[in-house]
Amino acid sequence: MERLTAWSPRVLSILRIVTGLLFLEHGLMKIFQFPVPQKGVPDPLPPLILTAGWMELVGGALILIGLLTRPAAFLLSGEMAYAYWSVHAKASPYPAVNEGELAVLYCFVFFYFIFAGGGPWSLDAMIKRPRP
Repeated sequence: MERLTAWSPRVLSILRIVTGLLFLEHGLMKIFQFPVPQKGVPDPLPPLILTAGWMELVGGALILIGLLTRPAAFLLSGEMAYAYWSVHAKASPYPAVNEGELAVLYCFVFFYFIFAGGGPWSLDAMIKRPRP
């Protein structure tokens, strides 16, 4: 178990990188329709969805590289909580029924990053690292 525990900070960085990359993809789909347009999103984008798309694009990139991880995670956690309660929960209180599992999962992963930070493989860690 000690070997696994020793890897914990690095696995935090891997979780952050994968989460940022996947979240960034949602922004790319909304804003640039790349690689495809996001399902169920109208064209042209209403202002609220446009704002969400830019938050996903910029916030996802910040999470991916680990820059300003805690403030970005705070905003993105709130975005996902809002998305769940304003869109998904209206259909049903059960995430598996209202297709809101991903919003809930992102919300709590970002919430974790608020407290855990970006891990050792992040720009935040590189900036804070003392220089000889």
